[in-house]
Amino acid sequence: MRVSRTSIMFSNLCALLLFILCSVFGDEMKSVSVTEGDSFTLNTDIKVQSKDMLLWMFGRQETRIAEIYNQNIFMYESNESFGDRLQMDNQTGSLTIRNIRTEHSGLYKLLILSNRENSYKRFSVIVYARLPVPVITANSSKCSSSGSLGQNCSLWCSVVNVSAVTLSWYKGNSLLSSISVSDLSISLSLPLEVEYQEKNTYSCVINNPIRNQTTHLNITQLCHTCAGMSVVMLVFFTDLKGLKCTLMSPCSVSFLRLCSVLWFY
Repeated sequence: MRVSRTSIMFSNLCALLLFILCSVFGDEMKSVSVTEGDSFTLNTDIKVQSKDMLLWMFGRQETRIAEIYNQNIFMYESNESFGDRLQMDNQTGSLTIRNIRTEHSGLYKLLILSNRENSYKRFSVIVYARLPVPVITANSSKCSSSGSLGQNCSLWCSVVNVSAVTLSWYKGNSLLSSISVSDLSISLSLPLEVEYQEKNTYSCVINNPIRNQTTHLNITQLCHTCAGMSVVMLVFFTDLKGLKCTLMSPCSVSFLRLCSVLWFY
């Protein structure tokens, strides 16, 4: 059953009673972290009896959002951000939030009034946005040229519209560099330089306290020489006491270290 803002389920006197009860009885705090779009449940860990009253409130203003009284469930419309996402279990009073959004982060309070005892519980809920997959790109303006050997490949790992995350480069399992952002929704980029034909494994990782996303670097695919720089080299030397050296290989100039040197009589 939904109740409008004009509901007088609790009078001002009852509201005062709630304040007194919340001040007198001890409370417990539980921290919950969840990813945006998921569904999760705030468990009461009790079994509701016929005369029990359970009231769920949200935020600093303690806005009423759901209630059980005389075994009847009431869903308040005072906080429109929840829409039809809320569901309350009539056996336990546990509150389920479906398809949760980041704006649902905050403090949830539960007041339990019964013939057995009165209690007060609090839940601190943090909703993290879903993590994007990091994108690795190469700086094409810095490709290998014919005059350089072992030149580095310049790379960037980027993510857009993120908050409360850390972006990191890893070489194997070793952290190379990282950058973090707190509450602002911004774009992040982190540079890295590797050598052409390097055999080490690199990965870019974005993470928050509950999840991570990883993109592995494919050096062969992203790091390559400038177009049109592939050559065939044939060099002769005849001044070494009758020995002749031939350097020959159809290879890119950035891979000269791989070219073979053959000595023969």
